[in-house]
Amino acid sequence: MRRDLITLDDLTENEIQAIFVLAEDFLKRMTTPEHSHRIRGRDPIAQDFVLATMFYEASTRTRFSFESAMLRLGGEVLSSADPRTTSAAKGETMADTVRVVENYADLIVIRHPWEGAVRVAAEYTDIPVINAGDGGHEHPTQTLCDLFTLQQEKGTLKNQNVLLWGDLKNGRTVHSLVYGLARFGARIIPMPAEGLGLPDHVIHRLRRDYDCIPIEKKDMGDTRVLDELPVDVVYVTPDKPHQRSLFTDVGAVEDQHLRTRLPANALAKIDACYVTRLQKERMTTDETNGDYPTVDTKFLKGRRYKESRVMHPLPRVSELGYDLDDDRRAVYFKQAAYGVPVRMALIAAILNLKPDILAAKPPARPLAVYRERTFRCPNTQCVTSQETEQRYLSPRFAIVPVGNALLLRCAYCEHEITPALVGTTSSKLVQPNASRMETPPDDIVFFANESSAQQAGYRLAGQLA
Repeated sequence: MRRDLITLDDLTENEIQAIFVLAEDFLKRMTTPEHSHRIRGRDPIAQDFVLATMFYEASTRTRFSFESAMLRLGGEVLSSADPRTTSAAKGETMADTVRVVENYADLIVIRHPWEGAVRVAAEYTDIPVINAGDGGHEHPTQTLCDLFTLQQEKGTLKNQNVLLWGDLKNGRTVHSLVYGLARFGARIIPMPAEGLGLPDHVIHRLRRDYDCIPIEKKDMGDTRVLDELPVDVVYVTPDKPHQRSLFTDVGAVEDQHLRTRLPANALAKIDACYVTRLQKERMTTDETNGDYPTVDTKFLKGRRYKESRVMHPLPRVSELGYDLDDDRRAVYFKQAAYGVPVRMALIAAILNLKPDILAAKPPARPLAVYRERTFRCPNTQCVTSQETEQRYLSPRFAIVPVGNALLLRCAYCEHEITPALVGTTSSKLVQPNASRMETPPDDIVFFANESSAQQAGYRLAGQLA
């Protein structure tokens, strides 16, 4: 079975670490003493393969590092970096595009402004697909580079204190990164620009999917260490996360988690400061209420930052001081360089050139799927909201239990919505979505309101026929 990388959840923790081991091997064999983070030469294990890069949004680091990685592996590259020169400008669907490109290449890397577009591509081609960023959704290969950089610098990811700084609302790199940090047991410390905190759906997923729970300032024990660190919450993953099935009642477990306290002086140091720029291209309005913060040597003068590593996915604008460039704590250019060995290792794994890295099948997805046409994803940036793609795409959602209710998570963009009514197709009855329904998932039906339910021939439980 072929493997794709659409979100970081497509890889297990063991697979991620195996990719890192191979990336380290490339670094040991293919660098020079004066540039130990920069790949040189070739290891021609992919000489019989062709990579197609399809970038519908601007990119420098991601596209060049993927293409460099393939060339360093001895393969060839087909590149499309301007959507105006492709058939997409003529209205061609994503499905048709990839079904054509699969005839010319062995692996496709896609960046696209529509959230979920890369998952559509993976569903309509028979060659592997890698997500190079889809709208504000995820950027899993950047997260691999970020985690690899942090591990190279600190030796481990467990219990690292990672400060997230800047636009945490719109940055897809941050959304992918927090999930990765949670999975490996790092502590997540949000310090957003005003009005640009982590979105609710990211916070909810941290708790529900990754057992990563918020510890508020009042529950942090000795708060004296926070005098110079103005944060209100830290996200922590317990050592022994619980397992959930589709209809597990998680309330009691979450209450138990909330009693977790940070060890004494746990935040006395910051291991990494991850800086992000203002994502203006993803904003429809001016979402900031003040000046955008800047990280520079003055900001890092405190004892807490003495051994910090400053990271940034780049490009930077004004949020990262140039006076940091020669500071030993600045690793953002090294972070960009690591994109080549990490993506070399990923390509080698996806193409099965190194057969011991990836399992035959991706990690199991335990959530039930909802396919009835009673709901459409409300996210206007979702691929299913685009006119060209609506010709053939049908809505599809994962059913996620939240307390006594059930919410729907779009299978493409992962936007979440809580329907007002839930019922069964067998009874043609619906009820408020506030009490757990013990019924097979394939019998469940959801509606946004009573009017839409009545139009579909359903009525509220308890009403007269």
